[in-house]
Amino acid sequence: MTYQRIMVAADGSEASKLALQEAIRLSQDQKAEIRVVHIVDENYVNAAETHIDYATLCQAYREEGLKFLDKISKKLRQAKVSFDCQLIELKPFTGKVAEKIVSESQTWPADLLVLGTHGRRGLNHFILGSVAENVIRIATTPVLLIRG
Repeated sequence: MTYQRIMVAADGSEASKLALQEAIRLSQDQKAEIRVVHIVDENYVNAAETHIDYATLCQAYREEGLKFLDKISKKLRQAKVSFDCQLIELKPFTGKVAEKIVSESQTWPADLLVLGTHGRRGLNHFILGSVAENVIRIATTPVLLIRG
């Protein structure tokens, strides 16, 4: 199968770094365009645990996300692939990370979605859930999972 538009969801984990490497490899082989998305999930911003107000904390997460995408952009430029990077903010009570990833993959539109997965099992999986598993359930495009 040939892919022209590959979307990678990146969160900074080792698994997502491996997913980005695979997307770069595929892009170089098939001359595909890459879109990297990083989601700032404001549902997990907890200002109550800090002495910083909610808006300031959200802004700090956005700035960190932009720095993260800047590092990825440098790597993609070095790889000489066509790309863009997108910071997506998930506001409280507006959905889940997996839904946002799938929505972005449809809007762009991607013909392959690449994700890293941590491979959690048992109680950790039950408590933490799995973004990758939820993406697979609702995605309308092929999904490539890279285990970290």
